[in-house]
Amino acid sequence: MAETGFGDSKALLDLHKKGEERRRVPVRTWANECGPKDRRHPPEGDAPRCAPITMETEHRWGLHSLQALVPSLLRQEMEFAMEKLGLIWDRSYAWDMFLDMLRNQFRNTFHNVDLPRPFTDTTRSILVDWLIQVHEVLHFQEETLYLAVHLLNRSLRQVKVSTANLQLLGVVCLFLAAKKEECLLPEVSELCYLMDNSYTKHQLLRMERKVLYGLKFDLSHCPALHFLLLSAAIARCSAKAVWMARYLLELSLLEGQCVVFLPVQLAWAALCLARQVLQEPPTPDSDTAWCVASSIHMGSETALCRIMHILAGAAAKAHSRENRATVMKFSSPETMHVSSHPVLQNASCMLGLPVLHS
Repeated sequence: MAETGFGDSKALLDLHKKGEERRRVPVRTWANECGPKDRRHPPEGDAPRCAPITMETEHRWGLHSLQALVPSLLRQEMEFAMEKLGLIWDRSYAWDMFLDMLRNQFRNTFHNVDLPRPFTDTTRSILVDWLIQVHEVLHFQEETLYLAVHLLNRSLRQVKVSTANLQLLGVVCLFLAAKKEECLLPEVSELCYLMDNSYTKHQLLRMERKVLYGLKFDLSHCPALHFLLLSAAIARCSAKAVWMARYLLELSLLEGQCVVFLPVQLAWAALCLARQVLQEPPTPDSDTAWCVASSIHMGSETALCRIMHILAGAAAKAHSRENRATVMKFSSPETMHVSSHPVLQNASCMLGLPVLHS
């Protein structure tokens, strides 16, 4: 494949710096204020009487009130997070948009990790690593990369393509993603140059038409990155935890095993693993916020643990790979050097498991 050097890294979306900071009410304060409004107080002048506990009282203050409380907190936090990330202009639509995100992630899901012959996970990983480099050179948005890899995963299964045209397919998927996400697009000749002019403009445009027909012109996708940023904002994670989670999430693009998981599952697993790696001291408010954010997660604990094991293994072997585009990308001062964290060198340490010495 053609070699491309890294250009100056564009400042990635940082939820802790974007937008004007506004003071937020502590989650525990909201929890105290969101209880039932019909609390009865004894009339003035009468001595308070202790009424016996009844089933009605247990119903009002038990599980039912908790189930009504968490969605209320989550909704308010979701509105704030979407506004802070610049995803909405009117808070009244925030919850509907989030529900639509949850529904859309079920479109074009993958039931297994198998690739059609002669493609393998290794060749796919090499191609994705190269696309990450091209993505950096062209200074595209992060959403463009996640959409491009999603289109590549679908195209490998739905479009008939030879191994000789695999690099061309990858560039076409990146080009289509850019058309959907970017304001400024590169020239077709520039894309051909990035491939050492191994393909002509005509071949690229013909492949683009083939991919569009194969995917039935459906380019929609809700990236795991959006779920990660929303969850991190609600959980009030530190800037370093967010960058660590973004690093782990981007490593998932290289892992063929991750295609069968939902974006919201990948995002939450990356955030949980980042929290495990950094071991930041918790606060009562952060623990409450984390519990509210965890209600977004979909799937079983078994699936969550499986994803975390995959991500931990990917991070442990990332530095020994020949293709290290993501490692280099997240080793800069702008990303707080998260890919250089010493705990990432051992998967067992990342997962909090005891290390076995030979």
